Amino acid sequence: MDLMQVIDQIGREKGIEKSILIDAVGAAILSASRKSLPAAQAALDLRVDFDGKSGQFTLYAVRKVVEALANPKVEISLEEAQQISPGAHVGDEVKTPVPVPAQSFGRIAAQTAKQVIIQRVREAERDSVFQTFKEKEGELVHGVVQRMIKGNAILNIGKAEAILPVREQLPREEFRVGDRVRAYILDVKKTSKGSQIVVSRTHPGFLKRLFDLEVPEIYEGIVEVRAAAREAGERAKIAVASKDNNVDPVGACVGYRGASVQAIVRELLGEKIDIVPWREDPAAFVKAALAPADVQHVTADSEART
Repeated sequence: MDLMQVIDQIGREKGIEKSILIDAVGAAILSASRKSLPAAQAALDLRVDFDGKSGQFTLYAVRKVVEALANPKVEISLEEAQQISPGAHVGDEVKTPVPVPAQSFGRIAAQTAKQVIIQRVREAERDSVFQTFKEKEGELVHGVVQRMIKGNAILNIGKAEAILPVREQLPREEFRVGDRVRAYILDVKKTSKGSQIVVSRTHPGFLKRLFDLEVPEIYEGIVEVRAAAREAGERAKIAVASKDNNVDPVGACVGYRGASVQAIVRELLGEKIDIVPWREDPAAFVKAALAPADVQHVTADSEART
């Protein structure tokens, strides 16, 4: 199997872009070359180029074209440069191939190359995981409880682990290793050890996403959840509006014989959910939201937002 096949295979398995792996191999060749070449050559300004057509890596020494030669390791006279590249001018860079015999790659050089590639692949994997889950902030995720640490549940969510802190768990909620858990991706941060993914079961967004799953009219965009508020584990209210005058948004969310809302209530361990129609007028909306309380009068101050 040639090098490009290996790069393609690792890229597919790890979900890493080919260009990142090519850079990693180039960096490894460069690092190993500095350890295996004679001191005079290792001190040159060495760089590695990759030829996409042939799939070959080539080691070059790069020197700057100057009128008066001061440091031959990094400089080349105009006359000598034009012998290599006839169109060379002062200030240009000239590359000359540096042959690296395979037998000169000793054990230390090979080990260095291996370490560089492993390090770059790990960094690329961490970046890939971070980008994947960063784009999923605000979405639902399924996970399996791997372990419990001081009440915090550590979930396996595929290519990464997520933490469900005590503060983001429903009251009276208890988890055991192996439990399957559905949660809301609250925050994704990049740390020195990888991605830190925090999930929640108390955030209002979790309630919204559950309605997205359970109510076909919401999933299809006919009904929209305009607002949600929760006292997690106790009660919740969502305000819904319909884009189709023939569809009752509250009825759609309740479902046939209450099936849709009851499925969500079970997921939230009995949390009471009120579904109210959205109103553009703040006073009318407050009155609707406070139902079943009998509201006598509402005064809305738009400037103070009270």
